[in-house]
Amino acid sequence: MATISRHPVGAPPQAPLRESTRRLLLRAHAIFVLFTFFALPFWNHLLGTMGAAGVVILMTLGTLGWWIPLLVAQHKTNPFPWRRLPWTALGFVLWATISITWSAWPGSSALTVTGLLIVTLHALFLVHVLSWRELMRVIASALKWVVGLSLVFELFVSLVIQHPVFPFFVEPPEGKVDPQWYWSRNNLFDFDGRIQGILGNANLLGILCLIAIVVFTIRVLSNAPRRSWQIAWIIVAAYLMYRAGSATVFMCAAGMVAVLVCVLVMRRTTKPSQRSLAYFVFAGVGSTAALLLLVFRDTVFGLLGRSDNLTGRADIWAAIGERIAQRPVVGWGHASPWPPFDTEISAGLVDHGQVVMQAHNMWIDVIYQLGWIGCAILIVALLALIWRAWFFAVDRPRWDLDAKRPFAVISIFPVLMVALLLVQGITESAPLMLWGWLMIVMLSFKIKSAPIVGVGTAEQSAALELGDAPPTRRHLTHR
Repeated sequence: MATISRHPVGAPPQAPLRESTRRLLLRAHAIFVLFTFFALPFWNHLLGTMGAAGVVILMTLGTLGWWIPLLVAQHKTNPFPWRRLPWTALGFVLWATISITWSAWPGSSALTVTGLLIVTLHALFLVHVLSWRELMRVIASALKWVVGLSLVFELFVSLVIQHPVFPFFVEPPEGKVDPQWYWSRNNLFDFDGRIQGILGNANLLGILCLIAIVVFTIRVLSNAPRRSWQIAWIIVAAYLMYRAGSATVFMCAAGMVAVLVCVLVMRRTTKPSQRSLAYFVFAGVGSTAALLLLVFRDTVFGLLGRSDNLTGRADIWAAIGERIAQRPVVGWGHASPWPPFDTEISAGLVDHGQVVMQAHNMWIDVIYQLGWIGCAILIVALLALIWRAWFFAVDRPRWDLDAKRPFAVISIFPVLMVALLLVQGITESAPLMLWGWLMIVMLSFKIKSAPIVGVGTAEQSAALELGDAPPTRRHLTHR
């Protein structure tokens, strides 16, 4: 009896479509992009400022080389989702660009706006070419490189070099050296000291380790392959976060836990009245916690090992506040981060012997640079992200009459990242630059273009062009 087979014996073996060479190369490029924005100080310490700039330029050219042909190929079959773009976030970028015209430091503004545009470009690229699960996968891989290299670097310094290390291309100051100058302080086995990893910054290492813990945990709960290795990465990241000793990180962790509890409570509600009651309770508890934090702030900061002026931040805020009063509406011109060679921006502020490169508060920084108009635009952009991230987390995935589908574990990631960025913005300006701004644009665009994990054209548009198989029904119910 004759049979028909689509897989003849003589056919050469082929790799699965989802693991095509082009797709693997695209993921590798995406991992490199994320690693670079997470760990740009590493490239700066290793190659110097010009070397790090060269890495970013080559990476951007590579991104355009990937993206432009893809956009051309999809122009008719699956056009770019212009209407789904995060227009409020892009409005902030536009206002920052326009600020060059009135900037008190037009050269620095042009330079930092270029950096802002590059970060925004890559955020849009990553969303367009990766599905939700792929995005989480490449974020996890990039953070593994950060965490792993940081541990290896600190081990190498402590076991081989055995003394603190300065960044390359940096001339150390004369006399007693402040620890802030070191790339590594050789503190891995000195349990009273802070470690800085490949980033040369304990605060940045701590916050990235916190994000890594969240991402790795989501991967474990999503039944990702090699779960035992994911758990091992969680342990390593937790240890490095603890050794980084950043008070801001512990505040961010507390904020994320609070938001997580709220989301889990909301997911258990089944009636509108239950949700209303939950919102009322959240508002009451949140207001009480904020009031107690304000009243007992000295005690809280003492427990975190920080002074009541937040390690000199209050002095920076006071100095920048005087400048804001001179140009409150449109600001002095975009400059995130403050270029260290332009001392006019920092108003002569020096911390630990180094020129200050940010206001250490997201809101003060944006008002200083872009005025109250820029602050209003940023508030609208963040409110739009908060709104979408919240309901992305608390609403069940639904595209038909079935209202009882299980929640996707990935859906918790955006709202946790928003909580982290908002808390971090109290003592840092990181949400306005590099990976912070990348996350804001990336999550805003991804939730708008793909409001359900694994479902819709936005989850498969680039995959089909690159030789991947479209999502099947098992993707639609996979946790």
